[in-house]
Amino acid sequence: MAEVQEFTGQSDALVLFGVTGDLAYKKIFPALYALAKRGSLDLPVIGVAASPWRLEQLHQRVIDSIQQFGGIDDQRALDHLLALLGYVSGDYNDRNTFKALKKALGPAQNPTHYLAIPPVLFATVIQGLSATDLTEGARIIVEKPFGRDLASACELNRIAASAFPETSIFRIDHFLGKEAIMNILYFRFANSFLEPIWNRNCIASVQITLAENFGVEGRGGFYEATGCLRDVIQNHLFQIVALLAMEPPAYRGYEAVHDEGSKVFRAMRPLGPDDVVRGQYTGYRDEPGVAKHSDVETYCALRLFIDSWRWEGVPWYLRSGKYLAETVTEVLVQLKPPPQRLFADSAAVDCVGNYIRFRLSPNSAIALAARVKRAGKEFVGDQRELYLCEEWPGKEAPYERLLGDALRGDSALFTRKDAVEAAWAVVDPVLAMHQPVHRYEPSSWGPEEADVLIVENGCWLNPGREGHDG
Repeated sequence: MAEVQEFTGQSDALVLFGVTGDLAYKKIFPALYALAKRGSLDLPVIGVAASPWRLEQLHQRVIDSIQQFGGIDDQRALDHLLALLGYVSGDYNDRNTFKALKKALGPAQNPTHYLAIPPVLFATVIQGLSATDLTEGARIIVEKPFGRDLASACELNRIAASAFPETSIFRIDHFLGKEAIMNILYFRFANSFLEPIWNRNCIASVQITLAENFGVEGRGGFYEATGCLRDVIQNHLFQIVALLAMEPPAYRGYEAVHDEGSKVFRAMRPLGPDDVVRGQYTGYRDEPGVAKHSDVETYCALRLFIDSWRWEGVPWYLRSGKYLAETVTEVLVQLKPPPQRLFADSAAVDCVGNYIRFRLSPNSAIALAARVKRAGKEFVGDQRELYLCEEWPGKEAPYERLLGDALRGDSALFTRKDAVEAAWAVVDPVLAMHQPVHRYEPSSWGPEEADVLIVENGCWLNPGREGHDG
């Protein structure tokens, strides 16, 4: 097979496979509308799906989506988006579908193909594109999950690489498009005061929590095939770990950032059964599409080690779950206590010592917790937070930012092949060999067994609405 040539310019068309599906409805259409409002969308958008729709039906679907997810506040932008839309109906296994797509693309030579479809169809679509010469000079966007284990991730990468160069494969994880996530990278390397303490000498442990106060919301079938470890931790939380744990990039450029992130994944110690606690909220088995005796986890907590010079011996505690007490994403970097206890009240109380806290959602904040002396003669004090909360009015939503980047060929916020495979290698040992799930009540912080996981280094610090409830 001849080597496919890399294309580095602006795409001249967007093809949306699965245009009638939920992902397009909930995320992609609002993102396209936002790009149109900014004046950043000026290329044909061709939807492809099996449904025998008329173009008018697709238009109505787009309008309904935008009305539900944000509202219509710029009729000119909406009209512009609708004028760009085209639609091809057909079976992905039928070569004629791709011939019709090629005709619909007209003079476009450098399309971006977005696979907003189940992963089981990826190979079929890629082969159809390749057979009709729709991969040359093109890009492809692949939605997570990037496989469901190491073997399937490697196979997915092999299939994509058979038709596209690595630089033209965009593995989209909306989490990386969040402003607060990018701020972690900036905060770490734009401030010199962190580097002397950002290592095993001063950091006792790191906790990362991604909690949601709702259940699977009708997506029981999806969750039965995925589970919390695959859905959230192996990708979203591991990406946060990489940003926190990586070495300073050797030069200013995202390729260097990707290199250092991949090194973190390769340095992660593969998980064993004792490193993982799996939970399932009471009532999950009554959800539509869920097996009556399901052992799928809706909660997962794990203890992770990074075998590197900087992080040797520092435990990283990650947890995520459905139907927890709050909807919040937060990082807590617990600092070691002073080497000598000069003041009687300076010991950590209820596991809470000095820390640095990154609030990632629902708002964005960075906080430093330190003890401050009370007024008076006695040397007693209280722990207080220096709290910086920052919001960005009019900021780009993750899908808007990432879709625009992919069309420009900017891969900075996308996941690279080697990082995907290295991350799967860490969790692969416990995907099949693990303990049964533990039940927990909705609106709690998960099963009690997760507390045992962290007991050697204190306890979980549960995020509250503005700070910590303890």
